[in-house]
Amino acid sequence: MTPATDAVLAGLNDATCDELAGLYRDLHRHPELSFQEERTAGVAADRLRAAGFEVRTGVGGTGVVGVLRNGDGPAVVLRADMDALPVAEATGLPYASTATAPDAEGRQIPVMHACGHDMHVTCLAGAARALADGRDRWRGTLVALFQPAEEVAGGARAMVDDGLLDLIGRPDVVLGQHIFPWPAGTVLISPGEVLAAADSLEIRLYGRGGHGSQPERTVDPVVMAAATVMRLQTVVSREVSPFERAVLTVAQIHAGHKENVIADEASITVNLRSFSPEVRRRLLDGVERVVRAEAEASGAPRPPELRPLNAFPLTVNDPDATARVRQALTSRLGAGRVGDMAPFMGSEDFGVIGDAAGAPSVFWGLGCADPETYERAEREGRLTEDVPGNHSPAFAPVIAPTLRTGVETLVTAALAWLATSG
Repeated sequence: MTPATDAVLAGLNDATCDELAGLYRDLHRHPELSFQEERTAGVAADRLRAAGFEVRTGVGGTGVVGVLRNGDGPAVVLRADMDALPVAEATGLPYASTATAPDAEGRQIPVMHACGHDMHVTCLAGAARALADGRDRWRGTLVALFQPAEEVAGGARAMVDDGLLDLIGRPDVVLGQHIFPWPAGTVLISPGEVLAAADSLEIRLYGRGGHGSQPERTVDPVVMAAATVMRLQTVVSREVSPFERAVLTVAQIHAGHKENVIADEASITVNLRSFSPEVRRRLLDGVERVVRAEAEASGAPRPPELRPLNAFPLTVNDPDATARVRQALTSRLGAGRVGDMAPFMGSEDFGVIGDAAGAPSVFWGLGCADPETYERAEREGRLTEDVPGNHSPAFAPVIAPTLRTGVETLVTAALAWLATSG
Protein backbone atom coordinates (compact mmCIF):
# COMPACT_ATOMS: atom_id res chain seq x y z
CA MET A 1 0.00 0.00 0.00
CA THR A 2 1.10 3.57 -0.65
CA PRO A 3 0.32 6.59 1.53
CA ALA A 4 -1.45 8.19 -1.45
CA THR A 5 -3.75 5.18 -1.89
CA ASP A 6 -4.51 5.08 1.82
CA ALA A 7 -5.30 8.79 1.85
CA VAL A 8 -7.52 8.73 -1.24
CA LEU A 9 -9.47 5.72 0.05
CA ALA A 10 -9.80 7.05 3.58
CA GLY A 11 -13.26 8.36 2.72
CA LEU A 12 -14.50 4.93 1.60
CA ASN A 13 -16.26 4.39 4.91
CA ASP A 14 -19.53 2.65 5.73
CA ALA A 15 -21.59 5.77 5.08
CA THR A 16 -20.03 6.24 1.65
CA CYS A 17 -20.55 2.59 0.78
CA ASP A 18 -24.19 2.78 1.92
CA GLU A 19 -24.76 5.80 -0.33
CA LEU A 20 -23.16 3.99 -3.27
CA ALA A 21 -25.27 0.92 -2.52
CA GLY A 22 -28.35 3.10 -2.88
CA LEU A 23 -27.08 4.26 -6.26
CA TYR A 24 -26.49 0.65 -7.29
CA ARG A 25 -30.04 -0.40 -6.34
CA ASP A 26 -31.44 2.57 -8.26
CA LEU A 27 -29.48 1.67 -11.38
CA HIS A 28 -30.49 -1.97 -11.04
CA ARG A 29 -34.17 -0.99 -10.90
CA HIS A 30 -33.81 1.14 -14.03
CA PRO A 31 -31.84 -0.85 -16.63
CA GLU A 32 -31.57 0.38 -20.21
CA LEU A 33 -30.73 -1.45 -23.42
CA SER A 34 -27.73 -0.73 -25.63
CA PHE A 35 -27.64 2.84 -26.99
CA GLN A 36 -30.74 3.63 -24.90
CA GLU A 37 -28.82 4.45 -21.68
CA GLU A 38 -30.14 8.02 -21.36
CA ARG A 39 -31.06 7.86 -17.66
CA THR A 40 -27.90 6.01 -16.66
CA ALA A 41 -25.75 8.44 -18.62
CA GLY A 42 -27.49 11.35 -16.91
CA VAL A 43 -26.79 9.89 -13.47
CA ALA A 44 -23.12 9.34 -14.37
CA ALA A 45 -22.73 12.84 -15.78
CA ASP A 46 -24.30 14.44 -12.71
CA ARG A 47 -21.95 12.51 -10.43
CA LEU A 48 -18.91 13.59 -12.40
CA ARG A 49 -19.94 17.25 -12.49
CA ALA A 50 -20.48 17.21 -8.73
CA ALA A 51 -16.94 15.85 -8.31
CA GLY A 52 -15.41 18.62 -10.43
CA PHE A 53 -14.84 16.84 -13.74
CA GLU A 54 -15.17 18.47 -17.15
CA VAL A 55 -18.03 16.45 -18.63
CA ARG A 56 -19.02 15.69 -22.21
CA THR A 57 -22.20 13.72 -22.88
CA GLY A 58 -23.62 12.10 -26.00
CA VAL A 59 -20.25 10.71 -27.08
CA GLY A 60 -20.92 7.80 -29.41
CA GLY A 61 -24.65 8.14 -28.77
CA THR A 62 -25.07 7.96 -25.00
CA GLY A 63 -21.47 7.80 -23.79
CA VAL A 64 -20.18 10.06 -21.02
CA VAL A 65 -16.60 11.30 -20.68
CA GLY A 66 -15.36 13.06 -17.56
CA VAL A 67 -11.89 14.61 -17.49
CA LEU A 68 -10.16 15.79 -14.31
CA ARG A 69 -6.91 17.63 -15.06
CA ASN A 70 -4.73 17.84 -12.00
CA GLY A 71 -1.33 19.12 -13.04
CA ASP A 72 1.47 17.47 -14.98
CA GLY A 73 1.61 13.70 -14.92
CA PRO A 74 0.32 10.56 -16.59
CA ALA A 75 -3.17 10.22 -18.06
CA VAL A 76 -5.30 7.30 -16.91
CA VAL A 77 -8.64 6.11 -18.33
CA LEU A 78 -11.06 4.22 -16.08
CA ARG A 79 -13.86 2.64 -18.08
CA ALA A 80 -17.29 1.24 -17.13
CA ASP A 81 -20.02 -0.04 -19.44
CA MET A 82 -23.66 0.94 -18.86
CA ASP A 83 -26.07 -1.19 -20.90
CA ALA A 84 -28.40 -3.94 -19.72
CA LEU A 85 -29.82 -7.03 -21.42
CA PRO A 86 -33.22 -8.18 -22.79
CA VAL A 87 -33.78 -10.57 -19.88
CA ALA A 88 -36.75 -10.92 -17.51
CA GLU A 89 -35.35 -10.72 -13.98
CA ALA A 90 -36.01 -13.69 -11.68
CA THR A 91 -33.87 -12.81 -8.66
CA GLY A 92 -36.71 -11.97 -6.27
CA LEU A 93 -34.69 -9.01 -4.97
CA PRO A 94 -36.66 -6.11 -3.47
CA TYR A 95 -34.95 -3.84 -6.02
CA ALA A 96 -35.46 -6.20 -8.98
CA SER A 97 -36.12 -4.71 -12.38
CA THR A 98 -39.62 -4.73 -13.83
CA ALA A 99 -38.58 -2.49 -16.72
CA THR A 100 -39.43 -3.04 -20.35
CA ALA A 101 -38.15 -1.31 -23.47
CA PRO A 102 -38.71 -1.47 -27.24
CA ASP A 103 -36.43 -3.76 -29.22
CA ALA A 104 -35.28 -3.11 -32.78
CA GLU A 105 -38.71 -4.16 -34.10
CA GLY A 106 -40.58 -1.95 -31.64
CA ARG A 107 -41.78 -4.81 -29.41
CA GLN A 108 -41.75 -4.23 -25.65
CA ILE A 109 -39.34 -6.66 -24.02
CA PRO A 110 -38.14 -7.12 -20.42
CA VAL A 111 -34.83 -5.53 -19.43
CA MET A 112 -32.43 -6.52 -16.64
CA HIS A 113 -28.89 -5.78 -15.54
CA ALA A 114 -28.00 -9.44 -15.93
CA CYS A 115 -24.31 -8.78 -16.55
CA GLY A 116 -23.47 -6.37 -13.74
CA HIS A 117 -22.96 -3.16 -15.66
CA ASP A 118 -24.92 -1.36 -12.92
CA MET A 119 -22.18 -2.41 -10.51
CA HIS A 120 -19.51 -1.23 -12.96
CA VAL A 121 -21.12 2.22 -13.18
CA THR A 122 -21.46 2.47 -9.40
CA CYS A 123 -17.85 1.45 -8.77
CA LEU A 124 -16.54 4.00 -11.26
CA ALA A 125 -18.75 6.73 -9.81
CA GLY A 126 -17.33 5.94 -6.38
CA ALA A 127 -13.74 5.78 -7.60
CA ALA A 128 -14.06 9.05 -9.54
CA ARG A 129 -15.37 10.79 -6.43
CA ALA A 130 -12.64 9.36 -4.21
CA LEU A 131 -9.88 10.39 -6.61
CA ALA A 132 -11.37 13.85 -7.04
CA ASP A 133 -11.64 14.36 -3.28
CA GLY A 134 -8.06 13.15 -2.87
CA ARG A 135 -6.56 15.12 -5.74
CA ASP A 136 -4.00 16.73 -3.42
CA ARG A 137 -2.29 13.31 -3.26
CA TRP A 138 -1.72 12.79 -6.98
CA ARG A 139 -0.87 14.60 -10.23
CA GLY A 140 -1.92 13.88 -13.78
CA THR A 141 -5.16 13.52 -15.75
CA LEU A 142 -7.98 11.17 -14.81
CA VAL A 143 -10.57 10.19 -17.42
CA ALA A 144 -13.80 8.53 -16.24
CA LEU A 145 -15.42 6.90 -19.27
CA PHE A 146 -18.96 5.54 -19.12
CA GLN A 147 -19.47 3.51 -22.28
CA PRO A 148 -22.74 2.50 -23.93
CA ALA A 149 -23.61 -0.64 -25.83
CA GLU A 150 -20.95 -3.12 -24.78
CA GLU A 151 -23.44 -5.97 -25.14
CA VAL A 152 -23.75 -5.38 -28.89
CA ALA A 153 -20.03 -4.67 -29.44
CA GLY A 154 -20.82 -1.18 -30.65
CA GLY A 155 -20.26 1.29 -27.84
CA ALA A 156 -16.47 1.53 -27.68
CA ARG A 157 -16.16 1.88 -31.45
CA ALA A 158 -18.95 4.46 -31.53
CA MET A 159 -17.17 6.59 -28.93
CA VAL A 160 -13.85 6.36 -30.76
CA ASP A 161 -15.49 7.24 -34.08
CA ASP A 162 -17.23 10.19 -32.41
CA GLY A 163 -13.94 11.84 -31.45
CA LEU A 164 -13.16 10.30 -28.06
CA LEU A 165 -9.42 10.68 -28.54
CA ASP A 166 -9.82 14.36 -29.38
CA LEU A 167 -11.40 14.79 -25.95
CA ILE A 168 -8.92 12.79 -23.89
CA GLY A 169 -5.69 12.73 -25.93
CA ARG A 170 -3.42 9.70 -25.76
CA PRO A 171 -3.65 8.10 -22.31
CA ASP A 172 -0.81 6.26 -20.65
CA VAL A 173 -3.08 3.33 -19.77
CA VAL A 174 -6.71 2.22 -20.08
CA LEU A 175 -8.12 0.28 -17.12
CA GLY A 176 -11.36 -1.65 -16.71
CA GLN A 177 -13.01 -4.37 -14.65
CA HIS A 178 -15.98 -6.73 -14.84
CA ILE A 179 -17.87 -8.64 -12.17
CA PHE A 180 -18.06 -12.42 -12.44
CA PRO A 181 -19.56 -15.18 -10.24
CA TRP A 182 -16.44 -15.71 -8.15
CA PRO A 183 -16.25 -15.05 -4.39
CA ALA A 184 -16.91 -11.39 -3.63
CA GLY A 185 -13.86 -9.56 -2.36
CA THR A 186 -11.50 -11.36 -4.74
CA VAL A 187 -9.83 -10.07 -7.89
CA LEU A 188 -8.46 -12.14 -10.78
CA ILE A 189 -5.95 -10.69 -13.24
CA SER A 190 -3.47 -12.07 -15.80
CA PRO A 191 -1.39 -10.80 -18.73
CA GLY A 192 -2.05 -11.67 -22.35
CA GLU A 193 -5.27 -12.98 -23.86
CA VAL A 194 -8.02 -13.07 -21.25
CA LEU A 195 -11.28 -12.89 -23.24
CA ALA A 196 -12.17 -14.41 -26.59
CA ALA A 197 -13.01 -12.81 -29.89
CA ALA A 198 -16.66 -13.26 -30.84
CA ASP A 199 -18.69 -13.11 -34.05
CA SER A 200 -22.47 -13.25 -34.31
CA LEU A 201 -24.40 -13.95 -37.50
CA GLU A 202 -28.05 -14.05 -38.53
CA ILE A 203 -28.79 -16.71 -41.13
CA ARG A 204 -31.97 -16.73 -43.20
CA LEU A 205 -32.96 -20.01 -44.85
CA TYR A 206 -35.49 -19.89 -47.68
CA GLY A 207 -38.01 -22.61 -48.40
CA ARG A 208 -41.38 -22.87 -50.11
CA GLY A 209 -44.37 -22.73 -47.81
CA GLY A 210 -47.62 -24.59 -47.93
CA HIS A 211 -50.17 -26.66 -46.03
CA GLY A 212 -48.93 -28.91 -43.26
CA SER A 213 -50.88 -31.81 -44.78
CA GLN A 214 -49.03 -31.55 -48.11
CA PRO A 215 -45.31 -31.44 -47.33
CA GLU A 216 -44.49 -32.81 -50.76
CA ARG A 217 -45.55 -29.48 -52.26
CA THR A 218 -43.14 -27.52 -50.06
CA VAL A 219 -39.50 -27.05 -49.20
CA ASP A 220 -39.65 -27.07 -45.41
CA PRO A 221 -37.31 -24.42 -43.93
CA VAL A 222 -37.80 -25.83 -40.42
CA VAL A 223 -36.31 -29.16 -41.43
CA MET A 224 -33.59 -27.27 -43.28
CA ALA A 225 -32.87 -25.22 -40.16
CA ALA A 226 -32.85 -28.30 -37.92
CA ALA A 227 -30.37 -30.07 -40.19
CA THR A 228 -28.25 -26.93 -40.33
CA VAL A 229 -28.18 -26.55 -36.55
CA MET A 230 -27.08 -30.14 -36.04
CA ARG A 231 -24.46 -30.05 -38.77
CA LEU A 232 -23.02 -26.78 -37.45
CA GLN A 233 -22.02 -28.56 -34.25
CA THR A 234 -19.40 -30.48 -36.22
CA VAL A 235 -17.56 -27.29 -37.19
CA VAL A 236 -16.01 -27.20 -33.73
CA SER A 237 -16.08 -30.89 -32.85
CA ARG A 238 -14.57 -32.10 -36.15
CA GLU A 239 -12.80 -29.11 -37.73
CA VAL A 240 -11.04 -27.44 -34.80
CA SER A 241 -8.16 -29.13 -33.01
CA PRO A 242 -8.87 -30.24 -29.41
CA PHE A 243 -5.81 -28.19 -28.47
CA GLU A 244 -7.51 -24.98 -29.70
CA ARG A 245 -10.33 -23.12 -27.97
CA ALA A 246 -13.58 -22.52 -29.83
CA VAL A 247 -17.32 -22.35 -29.18
CA LEU A 248 -20.23 -22.33 -31.63
CA THR A 249 -23.69 -21.60 -30.24
CA VAL A 250 -27.00 -21.46 -32.07
CA ALA A 251 -29.05 -19.37 -29.64
CA GLN A 252 -32.16 -18.56 -31.69
CA ILE A 253 -34.32 -20.29 -34.24
CA HIS A 254 -37.51 -18.77 -35.67
CA ALA A 255 -39.99 -19.94 -38.28
CA GLY A 256 -43.69 -19.75 -39.00
CA HIS A 257 -46.78 -18.62 -37.10
CA LYS A 258 -49.22 -21.58 -37.16
CA GLU A 259 -48.99 -25.29 -36.48
CA ASN A 260 -50.48 -26.42 -39.82
CA VAL A 261 -48.67 -23.96 -42.09
CA ILE A 262 -45.21 -24.74 -43.41
CA ALA A 263 -43.37 -21.42 -43.50
CA ASP A 264 -41.53 -19.84 -46.39
CA GLU A 265 -38.39 -19.16 -44.39
CA ALA A 266 -36.57 -19.72 -41.11
CA SER A 267 -33.85 -17.80 -39.33
CA ILE A 268 -31.17 -18.82 -36.89
CA THR A 269 -28.48 -16.88 -35.07
CA VAL A 270 -24.98 -18.22 -34.57
CA ASN A 271 -22.41 -17.02 -32.05
CA LEU A 272 -18.74 -17.96 -32.49
CA ARG A 273 -15.89 -17.65 -29.97
CA SER A 274 -12.20 -18.04 -30.70
CA PHE A 275 -8.73 -17.10 -29.48
CA SER A 276 -6.77 -16.99 -32.74
CA PRO A 277 -7.31 -15.47 -36.20
CA GLU A 278 -6.82 -18.90 -37.78
CA VAL A 279 -9.55 -20.55 -35.70
CA ARG A 280 -11.86 -17.57 -36.22
CA ARG A 281 -11.47 -17.86 -39.99
CA ARG A 282 -12.04 -21.61 -39.84
CA LEU A 283 -15.25 -21.12 -37.88
CA LEU A 284 -16.63 -18.44 -40.19
CA ASP A 285 -15.75 -20.40 -43.32
CA GLY A 286 -17.18 -23.60 -41.85
CA VAL A 287 -20.48 -21.96 -40.95
CA GLU A 288 -20.94 -20.51 -44.42
CA ARG A 289 -20.05 -23.82 -46.10
CA VAL A 290 -22.48 -25.83 -43.94
CA VAL A 291 -25.34 -23.36 -44.30
CA ARG A 292 -25.06 -23.22 -48.09
CA ALA A 293 -24.64 -26.98 -48.43
CA GLU A 294 -27.68 -27.77 -46.27
CA ALA A 295 -29.79 -25.32 -48.25
CA GLU A 296 -28.73 -26.94 -51.51
CA ALA A 297 -29.30 -30.43 -50.13
CA SER A 298 -32.84 -29.39 -49.16
CA GLY A 299 -33.61 -28.03 -52.62
CA ALA A 300 -33.99 -24.45 -51.39
CA PRO A 301 -35.47 -22.19 -54.08
CA ARG A 302 -32.88 -19.50 -53.33
CA PRO A 303 -29.52 -19.36 -51.54
CA PRO A 304 -29.41 -18.55 -47.82
CA GLU A 305 -28.35 -15.14 -46.56
CA LEU A 306 -25.69 -14.68 -43.87
CA ARG A 307 -25.63 -11.28 -42.16
CA PRO A 308 -23.04 -10.24 -39.55
CA LEU A 309 -24.62 -8.90 -36.35
CA ASN A 310 -21.60 -7.92 -34.30
CA ALA A 311 -17.96 -8.76 -33.70
CA PHE A 312 -15.86 -8.47 -30.53
CA PRO A 313 -12.05 -8.36 -30.66
CA LEU A 314 -9.77 -10.37 -28.42
CA THR A 315 -9.21 -8.78 -25.03
CA VAL A 316 -5.45 -8.74 -24.48
CA ASN A 317 -3.81 -7.40 -21.33
CA ASP A 318 -0.48 -5.64 -21.76
CA PRO A 319 2.08 -7.69 -19.79
CA ASP A 320 4.01 -4.80 -18.23
CA ALA A 321 0.94 -2.77 -17.35
CA THR A 322 -0.77 -5.86 -15.93
CA ALA A 323 2.20 -6.62 -13.70
CA ARG A 324 2.05 -3.04 -12.42
CA VAL A 325 -1.67 -3.27 -11.63
CA ARG A 326 -1.33 -6.69 -10.02
CA GLN A 327 1.47 -5.52 -7.76
CA ALA A 328 -0.60 -2.52 -6.64
CA LEU A 329 -3.71 -4.64 -6.02
CA THR A 330 -1.75 -7.26 -4.10
CA SER A 331 -0.22 -4.58 -1.93
CA ARG A 332 -3.65 -3.10 -1.20
CA LEU A 333 -5.82 -6.23 -0.87
CA GLY A 334 -3.31 -8.89 0.12
CA ALA A 335 -2.02 -11.83 -1.91
CA GLY A 336 -4.85 -14.08 -0.76
CA ARG A 337 -7.44 -11.94 -2.53
CA VAL A 338 -5.65 -11.56 -5.89
CA GLY A 339 -5.45 -14.56 -8.22
CA ASP A 340 -4.90 -15.55 -11.83
CA MET A 341 -7.60 -14.92 -14.41
CA ALA A 342 -7.62 -17.91 -16.73
CA PRO A 343 -8.65 -17.12 -20.32
CA PHE A 344 -12.31 -17.84 -20.94
CA MET A 345 -14.78 -17.53 -23.76
CA GLY A 346 -16.62 -14.37 -22.74
CA SER A 347 -16.04 -11.31 -24.94
CA GLU A 348 -15.68 -7.53 -24.51
CA ASP A 349 -15.16 -4.44 -26.65
CA PHE A 350 -13.01 -2.83 -23.92
CA GLY A 351 -9.80 -3.31 -25.92
CA VAL A 352 -11.05 -1.09 -28.76
CA ILE A 353 -10.28 2.04 -26.73
CA GLY A 354 -6.67 1.19 -25.89
CA ASP A 355 -6.01 -0.08 -29.41
CA ALA A 356 -7.35 3.13 -30.96
CA ALA A 357 -5.25 5.25 -28.59
CA GLY A 358 -2.12 3.15 -28.97
CA ALA A 359 -2.09 2.72 -25.19
CA PRO A 360 -1.67 -0.40 -23.04
CA SER A 361 -4.84 -1.71 -21.46
CA VAL A 362 -5.56 -3.91 -18.44
CA PHE A 363 -8.84 -5.70 -17.72
CA TRP A 364 -9.49 -7.72 -14.57
CA GLY A 365 -12.29 -9.73 -13.01
CA LEU A 366 -14.04 -8.79 -9.77
CA GLY A 367 -15.80 -11.46 -7.71
CA CYS A 368 -19.46 -10.78 -6.88
CA ALA A 369 -20.87 -14.05 -5.47
CA ASP A 370 -21.63 -14.62 -1.79
CA PRO A 371 -18.43 -16.28 -0.50
CA GLU A 372 -20.23 -18.79 1.75
CA THR A 373 -22.65 -19.81 -1.00
CA TYR A 374 -19.76 -20.14 -3.44
CA GLU A 375 -17.66 -22.24 -1.07
CA ARG A 376 -20.55 -24.58 -0.29
CA ALA A 377 -21.52 -24.94 -3.95
CA GLU A 378 -17.92 -25.62 -4.94
CA ARG A 379 -17.58 -28.23 -2.21
CA GLU A 380 -20.80 -29.96 -3.31
CA GLY A 381 -20.06 -29.70 -7.03
CA ARG A 382 -23.05 -27.39 -7.61
CA LEU A 383 -21.48 -24.14 -8.83
CA THR A 384 -23.52 -24.00 -12.03
CA GLU A 385 -26.76 -24.72 -10.15
CA ASP A 386 -26.29 -22.58 -7.02
CA VAL A 387 -24.19 -19.62 -8.25
CA PRO A 388 -25.96 -18.02 -11.24
CA GLY A 389 -23.62 -16.56 -13.82
CA ASN A 390 -23.66 -13.51 -16.03
CA HIS A 391 -26.66 -13.22 -18.38
CA SER A 392 -28.77 -15.47 -16.15
CA PRO A 393 -32.18 -14.10 -15.04
CA ALA A 394 -31.10 -15.12 -11.53
CA PHE A 395 -27.80 -13.21 -11.59
CA ALA A 396 -27.69 -11.33 -8.27
CA PRO A 397 -24.32 -9.89 -7.18
CA VAL A 398 -23.94 -9.32 -3.45
CA ILE A 399 -23.47 -5.61 -2.84
CA ALA A 400 -21.01 -6.08 0.02
CA PRO A 401 -18.10 -6.54 -0.31
CA THR A 402 -18.32 -6.37 -4.12
CA LEU A 403 -18.93 -2.63 -4.25
CA ARG A 404 -16.23 -1.62 -1.81
CA THR A 405 -13.70 -3.91 -3.52
CA GLY A 406 -14.62 -2.52 -6.93
CA VAL A 407 -13.99 1.06 -5.85
CA GLU A 408 -10.72 0.05 -4.16
CA THR A 409 -9.43 -1.73 -7.25
CA LEU A 410 -10.13 1.16 -9.62
CA VAL A 411 -8.55 3.73 -7.30
CA THR A 412 -5.55 1.53 -6.54
CA ALA A 413 -4.94 0.73 -10.21
CA ALA A 414 -5.23 4.38 -11.25
CA LEU A 415 -2.78 5.47 -8.57
CA ALA A 416 -0.25 2.96 -9.86
CA TRP A 417 0.20 5.54 -12.67
CA LEU A 418 -0.90 8.91 -11.38
CA ALA A 419 2.06 10.75 -9.90
CA THR A 420 1.81 10.96 -6.13
CA SER A 421 2.36 14.15 -4.21
CA GLY A 422 1.96 15.50 -0.68
